[in-house]
Amino acid sequence: MLKQFFILCSGADTDILKDCSIGEQNKYAGIGATVFFTAVMASIAASYALFTVFDNLYTSIFFGLIWGLLIFNLDRYIVSTIKKRDNITQEILQATPRLFLALIIAVVISKPLELKIFEKEINQVLLEQKNDLTLANQNQIAEQYHPQIATLENEISGLNAQIEQKEAEVNTLYNTYISEAEGTSGTNRLGKGPVYKEKRDKHDLALAELQQLKTNNASKIEALKTQIANLQYDYATHVKTVQPIIDNFDGLMARITALDTLPWLPSFFIFLLFLAIEASPIIAKLLAPKGEFDYKLQDYETTIQTWSQQKVAERQLLLTTDNAINNKVYQEIADEEDVINYKRKQARQLMQNQADAFYKQQKGVL
Repeated sequence: MLKQFFILCSGADTDILKDCSIGEQNKYAGIGATVFFTAVMASIAASYALFTVFDNLYTSIFFGLIWGLLIFNLDRYIVSTIKKRDNITQEILQATPRLFLALIIAVVISKPLELKIFEKEINQVLLEQKNDLTLANQNQIAEQYHPQIATLENEISGLNAQIEQKEAEVNTLYNTYISEAEGTSGTNRLGKGPVYKEKRDKHDLALAELQQLKTNNASKIEALKTQIANLQYDYATHVKTVQPIIDNFDGLMARITALDTLPWLPSFFIFLLFLAIEASPIIAKLLAPKGEFDYKLQDYETTIQTWSQQKVAERQLLLTTDNAINNKVYQEIADEEDVINYKRKQARQLMQNQADAFYKQQKGVL
């Protein structure tokens, strides 16, 4: 049962092959097995590739099976249409486009399997790329917010600088009137005289201005800090919104691109393996000598071809003969008086009918 199934997969004519030797049947069973298992590998590869796209197991398996059937049909067609001829050059020319198609199929089959085989290495490359994208995204978003935050922080620094400057002025005035009271500077008189009082009033006035400045600047600084907090929140929200897009940066194209960054030699050998599997039935048929099945198939095809050509020739001869007979018959009766009189009578009747029809038409118009 399994042997018959593989023979069916090879695309060989089962009616002819069943009369061939066991060895000939085994050869085509082997070709059919190669075609079948290539389609199985294609189905697995397509299912994995589609799973990276749809993230749905059943959908991936369904379309993977359809892809496997398509590859099976193509391979079966390629193998079944290669026929052994007595001219090796003609056989090679016949197989060349099929080998090119096998090359394309091998690429399509091998690439998803490479993605699965090197999945861990690809995940590492994708992780590094995601980290780079995250940093680049944060820097790009920061360029939109950081200049505004820096401006607000500079304003806060300016307000604090005003307070510090005023505090320095108040401290200077404080030291001045204290030194005046102690007699260590100014009038150099110990005690609290008029000069002391004047300097004390200046200090008190500056201290009041300092307190007012602190109050005003505190409200301004608080407002600026609120704006900075809002900008920082917007920045964090923007980064958080974009981050899922970066986290999902692991689709089929991203994985293929990551695979290209890995050493090419392992992938190349995997491709060669599938190319050898895909092209092996074609190469086997080219290298194998002309077998019993090939001779019987050629005999059957040439029989049909000869019979078809014979029928075409017979129909052509029949047509030529029939035309010659008809020409001879019409030439013989062309000059007979009865035929001429009959044709004259029919022509007269036709002209009368035409005249009557024209009369009725004109009468209807009037």
